[in-house]
Amino acid sequence: MPPCIFCRKSDDCPNKYGEKKTYEKWNFSVHYYCLLMSSGIWQRGKEEEEVYGFLVEDIKKEVQRASKLFARKMVLQSDVLSFCWKHRPVQAMTSNMYRDSLPCTICLEFIDPIPTYSVLRSPCCKNAWFHRDCLQVQALSAGVFFFRCTLCNNTDIFQKEMLRMGIHIPEKDASWELEENAYEDLLQSHNRCDVRRCHCKKGRDYNEPNSKWEVKRCQCCGSSGTHVACSSLQLLEQNWECLDCRRISYSADFRKAPKHPLANSTNVTVTDCLLEEPSSKLPRHSAGNHHKELQRQGSKFKRDISTILEELGFQIKKKTKRLWINKANVWRSALEQFRSQKFNPSYTIEVIYVSENEKFLREHPVSTQEFLSHLMEHLEISSLFEGSLSKNLALNSQALKENLYYEAGKMLAISLVHGGPSPGFFSETLFNCLVYGPENTLPIFDDVSDFEVTQVIFKINAAADMSSLKSAINECYSYLECIGCLRLITTLSDKYMLVKDILFYHVIKRVQEPLKSFKQGLKTLGVLEKIQTYPDVFHKILCRKPENLSAKTLSDLFTVHGLPDGQTLRFWNSYLQAVEDGKSTTTMKDILIFATGCSSVPPAGFKPPPSIECLHVDFPVGNKCNNCLALPITNTFQEFQENMDFAIRDTLRLEKEEKSRSLSWTLTVSSNEEMLL
Repeated sequence: MPPCIFCRKSDDCPNKYGEKKTYEKWNFSVHYYCLLMSSGIWQRGKEEEEVYGFLVEDIKKEVQRASKLFARKMVLQSDVLSFCWKHRPVQAMTSNMYRDSLPCTICLEFIDPIPTYSVLRSPCCKNAWFHRDCLQVQALSAGVFFFRCTLCNNTDIFQKEMLRMGIHIPEKDASWELEENAYEDLLQSHNRCDVRRCHCKKGRDYNEPNSKWEVKRCQCCGSSGTHVACSSLQLLEQNWECLDCRRISYSADFRKAPKHPLANSTNVTVTDCLLEEPSSKLPRHSAGNHHKELQRQGSKFKRDISTILEELGFQIKKKTKRLWINKANVWRSALEQFRSQKFNPSYTIEVIYVSENEKFLREHPVSTQEFLSHLMEHLEISSLFEGSLSKNLALNSQALKENLYYEAGKMLAISLVHGGPSPGFFSETLFNCLVYGPENTLPIFDDVSDFEVTQVIFKINAAADMSSLKSAINECYSYLECIGCLRLITTLSDKYMLVKDILFYHVIKRVQEPLKSFKQGLKTLGVLEKIQTYPDVFHKILCRKPENLSAKTLSDLFTVHGLPDGQTLRFWNSYLQAVEDGKSTTTMKDILIFATGCSSVPPAGFKPPPSIECLHVDFPVGNKCNNCLALPITNTFQEFQENMDFAIRDTLRLEKEEKSRSLSWTLTVSSNEEMLL
C-alpha cells in the first residue's frame, strides 16, 4: 500500500490518521487528517472536487513543507486548528490526584490517572479516565449524535472538551444506526414452545394457528412460548405466563397460585415438575429484572476472577494489622480479632498462631493464605450453613443474636480479597439469592436438609387423587398453618404449587434475616457488588470446588529459585508424575499444603508465587510464609521419593491431628447452639 504523500506513512488507521484514500489518477495516497493539518493549503474547489475539495496542484506544493510537521505528536481541533507538541492544549493537573491506577472506562485496562497526550480525563466526571485511542475509536463509531461521557452521558461539555483535546468527532449518525437490517430481529415475534416437556411430535418450532399446536407467547415478556396443548390451555386464552414471569408475581405473594400452572400431569415427580427448569434460552433468574440482566451481560467482557480480585486488592493498604490466633480455636479467635475496633479489613494482615496447650506459650508466624484456608474450613462446617455438599443458610437464632451471619459474610469477603481460597460450597439457590435477590429465586427439592420437611413434601407430591392429597394435607395441617402455606385445593395439580410454597418458605422466607445480615457482611471491600456484576465468574469459585491438581499444574506453578540442580529438578518432575500415577503415598494436594498451607490454588493466585530450591538437606522443607519448597539433593530417584514421601506424610499427619482437634471444637459449639434452639 503506497504511503501518504504528506507523512510518508503507510498506516491505514482511521482513528489516528483519518480515512486514507489512494488516487491512481494522480499517483498518490493521502490521509484525511494530514490534509486538514496542512495549513499552507485550503479548499479552493467544491467538496466533491478532486481530493476532498483540495486541488491536486495545491497539494503537491504543500507536500515538502507539511511533511516535516509529522515527526512529532500533534493535536488537531475540529475547526482545523493544529498545534505542535510544544504548544498543544493540555488538561490541568488537579490537586486531588489518585495514587493508584484507575481503569479506562471504555476498555477497562488500568492506566495512571495523570493527564497526558495519550490519557485524557472527562470534564464532567472526575473518576472517568480514557485512553486517547479508545476515545477516538468511540467517537468515529458514535458520531456527533451519540458521542458522550461513558459515566454521566453528558454531551455538550464532554464533546467541547474532547474537541479541544483533538478528538475528531465526525458529523454522522452512529455506525450501528447505519448498519442495514441491524434491528431486524426485533421485528420478529417469538414462535417456539419453551416448556420443559414439549408434546408436539413435529417439534418445538411447529406452530399451527387455531389448533392445539398454536404457540402462545408469554403475556408479560413475549420472549417465551408454549403450545396450547403443552400447558393445558384453552384455545382462546391469552393470559399465559412463562415460568420466569410467574416467579415475579409469585414472589409478591407466595401463597397466590397462578391461573395456569405448567405442570398438569399426575405422573410427574417433585424434582421433575414443579420445580420445572426454565428453557435453555433463558437465564434462571427473572427475565423482567432488567437491571440485573444488564449486570449479567457485563460479565461477558473478558474478565477473569484473578483480575477482578486484583482490582479489589488495590484497596489494601501497606499498614499492617497483626492477628493473634489460637490455633486450637481458629474460628472464635478470628471472630474476636475481626470484631476489634482496631481491625480494618483494608489493612495488610499478618497472622501469628498461638499454641496454648504447650508448656510454654509458643508463637508460630503463618502465611495469611494458610490462615484464611483454615478459617474457610471452619466456616463451611459451622452451624450457619446446612446441607451436605451444596449448602444454604441455616436458621440459627443464637447466631442471629451474635450477628454471626454478618461476620461470616465479612470473613468470606476478606478471604477473597486478601488471597484466601474459594469457598466452593454455596448452593445454586444461595448464590442466586445473593445475585438476583430471593424474590427472583426458585428453590429446588435438594435444598431441603430437614428430614421431616422432606417427608411432608413427598407425601403431598405422592398423592394420586384428591382424597389422598387432602389426607396428606390434614396430616401436616398444623405445620402448614404455622408456616402460612395453607391454600385452597380444587384440583390435583394444585399440589405442585403447595410444594412450591413449602419450598419457598423453608429455603428462602424462613432465613430472610440471616440472608440480609450475610449480604451486609459480603459488602465488605465491595465484594458483593462485584459478585452481582460478574455472576458467571464468581459462580465458579462460590459454587464449585477447585479442580484436582495435576503434575503439570504443580510443575508450572513452582518456579526455580537459587542455583538449580539438573538431576534434582528431573527427580522433582518424575516425583510429580509418580504421585499423579498413584505410585506414591502422598497426593498433589499434600504437596501443595506442605509447601504453601493451601489445599488448592487461591482464585487471586499465590503471593509470593510458589518456588522450589535445591539444597543439600536430607528431607524437603516447606516454608509456608514464603511459599517455598526446598528439595533434597540425592543420588538416586528412589532416595528422593522416599525422603519426600516420609517428610510430607509425617508433617501433614501432625498438622491434621491439630486441625481435627480445632475442627471438633467448632462442631461441638455448633451442635450445642443447635440444641439451644
